Amino acid sequence: MIQLAKMNEKISAVAKGMNTKSTARDHQIVIDEPAKMGGSDEGANPLETLLASLAGCENAVANFVAKEMEFDLQGIDFEINGELDSRGMMGEKGVRPYFQKVTVNATVHTSESEERVKELQETVDSRCPVYTTLEAADVELTPNWVKA
Repeated sequence: MIQLAKMNEKISAVAKGMNTKSTARDHQIVIDEPAKMGGSDEGANPLETLLASLAGCENAVANFVAKEMEFDLQGIDFEINGELDSRGMMGEKGVRPYFQKVTVNATVHTSESEERVKELQETVDSRCPVYTTLEAADVELTPNWVKA
């Protein structure tokens, strides 16, 4: 029988207007909207923060997986694009208020082959909690991982 290793992530947050200051352990995360959306532009917006979380999660999992695979991972550069129809978050019925499509462009710094990069990407995508959460929400995910 497999023993579960339970994890529990927790933050606290204080919100004023469009600005939200969250604390995770001893780290502060500021989420805000640009001035044109009524915010003070002190931080990334919530959707940008979600995409940044995806990059951070993919990177962390890639480092775990690279060790398991004995993969020479020297670093990854991410460019992630999320597309959504803003009418959904503005309340229009029948339009989902979250990303329809997310494209992950990752440039992997390594001495490994393109085939090994693809193997790393497939394993990472299957184990990354943020990626698999988006997948479960029926977001169309397009991973483009290439060797630098």
